[in-house]
Amino acid sequence: MEHKEDKTYKYNPKPEFEQRMNQVLELSGSSSDDKKAFWQIAHTRPQNSIRCNTIKIQPTELKKRLEKEHNWKISQPFKSNPEIMIIENQLGPGEIGRAIEHILGYYYVQEISSMLPLLALAPTEKDSFLDICASPGSKTTQAAAMMNNKGILFANDSSLGRMMVLAANLERCGVSDAIITCKDGVLFCKKIIEQDLSFDKILVDTTCSGEGTLRSTPETFIMWNEKMIRKFSSQQKLLASHAIKILKEGGELVYSTCTHAPEENEEVIQHLINNFDIKVEPINFPKELRTRPGLESWQDKKFDKQIKNCVRIYPQDNNTEGFFIAKIKKLSDKIKEDEK
Repeated sequence: MEHKEDKTYKYNPKPEFEQRMNQVLELSGSSSDDKKAFWQIAHTRPQNSIRCNTIKIQPTELKKRLEKEHNWKISQPFKSNPEIMIIENQLGPGEIGRAIEHILGYYYVQEISSMLPLLALAPTEKDSFLDICASPGSKTTQAAAMMNNKGILFANDSSLGRMMVLAANLERCGVSDAIITCKDGVLFCKKIIEQDLSFDKILVDTTCSGEGTLRSTPETFIMWNEKMIRKFSSQQKLLASHAIKILKEGGELVYSTCTHAPEENEEVIQHLINNFDIKVEPINFPKELRTRPGLESWQDKKFDKQIKNCVRIYPQDNNTEGFFIAKIKKLSDKIKEDEK
């Protein structure tokens, strides 16, 4: 697929990042041409993707309205998920956000790979659901739509400023069943444990080094460093471990990041396997989507075989941003001594 390079994205990757990223791609089965395709698409803007908010409008109606009122050409890449849409037109600055349909909450501007964690978790109105890093609300509003605005939905974030954005987006999208909390994720989990509560489904879409967002945030080329990756990895292991503790037996947790760094992805899942009675489950995504399995090893580390059930999304495979997604089932409350 040809992508027109954006001249405003002329950041060059640091040599260490380029070397590491090429190693990751090789472990994912990339040829030299595929690695070239990765770096090429990394210097292009992402396509305009939106998610129809089915709380307020159905995909067929929204598509007709956008095509009629704005003359936008709308495509729906996944037959099983018509709510996922791509605006094929070249849009002017701010045009997608100024549309009345956006203001009314008929759609949410959301990158396609960002929609995948909720497709993997698939919460229903019968579930108690927690989005532990919820702001700005893209995945929380997606969960609410999948739950038909019913069930028990907790949206937590650690920043008061981000909570205001979250609350505004939930209101705009007509989400009426969300309980919003503002607390550090680990402290939130400890408080839930004290109250002897637990959840059927948990999303841990955690802060990360952002290697997968080079297309939308090219400054990542400049900001990237290995020290940051190691710091995030420690934080992610701590948060994911506490989230597992408040998951019901038989419940499911999706861990996701927008980075390609194995330390923040497979290593975190390996940490959970080492310390909890869990199973990493296969994920069934739309057949049109190309995915790659989790890595079997990284540098001097070998990962558990079931980590191959994790999913890696590379931008050159689907013309999206990059993502990592793991779906975990809790088999029992048994934990190792060092995690008690």
